[in-house]
Amino acid sequence: MGESTKTTKVVETIALERVPDSERKKWSSIAFMWAGNVICVPALMVGGMIASGLTFTASIVAMIIGYVIVCIYMTFIGSQAADLGRPTTVIFSRCFGTRGSGIAVGLILVIACTGWFAFQTYVCGSSFAAILNTYLGIDFPLWLSCLIWGIAMFITSVCGFGFIKILNIISVPLLIVILAYAVIYIFNQPGAISDIMNYIPPTPMPFVMGLTLTVSGFAVGAVICGDFTRYAKSRRDTALSSFIGIVPLGVLTLVIGALLAIYAGNYDITVMFSSMGIPILGLLTLVLATWTTNTANAYSAGIAAVNLFKLSDNKRAIATLVVGIVGTILAIAGVINYFTAFLSFITSFLPPMAGVIIADYWIKGKGNFKSWRVWNGINWLGIISWVVGIIIAMTTTFFVPTINGIIASLLVYCLLVSVVKSKKVNPFASIEETAAEAE
Repeated sequence: MGESTKTTKVVETIALERVPDSERKKWSSIAFMWAGNVICVPALMVGGMIASGLTFTASIVAMIIGYVIVCIYMTFIGSQAADLGRPTTVIFSRCFGTRGSGIAVGLILVIACTGWFAFQTYVCGSSFAAILNTYLGIDFPLWLSCLIWGIAMFITSVCGFGFIKILNIISVPLLIVILAYAVIYIFNQPGAISDIMNYIPPTPMPFVMGLTLTVSGFAVGAVICGDFTRYAKSRRDTALSSFIGIVPLGVLTLVIGALLAIYAGNYDITVMFSSMGIPILGLLTLVLATWTTNTANAYSAGIAAVNLFKLSDNKRAIATLVVGIVGTILAIAGVINYFTAFLSFITSFLPPMAGVIIADYWIKGKGNFKSWRVWNGINWLGIISWVVGIIIAMTTTFFVPTINGIIASLLVYCLLVSVVKSKKVNPFASIEETAAEAE
């Protein structure tokens, strides 16, 4: 695949090809995009869930540690994408093989990202309809609300990275101001600070559970980060965009979710703003927070679909349009009823992929992008390692199951690549053989 500019003024058409140097972005642009991803309704809900089982101070510590862990493995994946200039589904094509990456990884990513798009479209649509009905007396149909917001969000994704960047540059500062207003309002209430600092959770949970919830909340985003960091100019820019774009505002969003849960007894931000007498501001927050996150879901699902169905790069917009339509239909059909099962699925299946790719590129491949090559067919060593990681993530109860799955898949892949010497199944066998002959 050659390095040629594949963007237009309106619609981005770079999908699987290498992002040319002329199209690379400043780290701050990518950081804004990540900030828009972590300021979202699910993050507020996760923050409330953490606060329901930990003290306020313990909650903050768990949130910080959890997001730092996520950013560490995310930086490894993102830096490889920046090195190669390729999206997530392509950089997995050595550790899982071209067919393995296209079918197994691509299918999982399409399901995960389309599912997230559907869930968040439903949350946005139902809240919009509820506020119009409760506070303005307008009986707005739920299905129409989901349809309107679903179309608005996936159209932004169809246009591509440039439009997503503009959306986040506009929305993130506004969201910060609105959320800051919520914090100031809470702390201005008599006795609020004392109540929050002395808060004792009604049903205590282990500290490690708070870590698990934090990590799981952005587990998918960390794995698909290559779809955006492929535009980064360097590994340094990837790390800066990840840590600066995610940790401060990600933790802040979780903390605000915790504050809402502790003070108001409800971590639904629309309910909180409604109690302040300004429901429209709450609605604006919900819409912007959902929009900035959901564009990334549809965008990554579209790229994964291009690889899954072996489409040409200029079909990225069409693929994104299709998954956006499917996600919107699922939202209208009531997919929210399966949210718990879906969350369990993605937190078990996606993170272990990170362990395989980190082991492949950074440990066995020594981070050398010049020697990186795709592996035709299926890399069974990678598939086996991934499956082991999934099993560990689903069955272990100590530490953080999600991280356990990543570590397990990483160790198993390193072991298998070291033990299996056949060039037919090991992508590193011929490399090691050549090195040995040279010595």
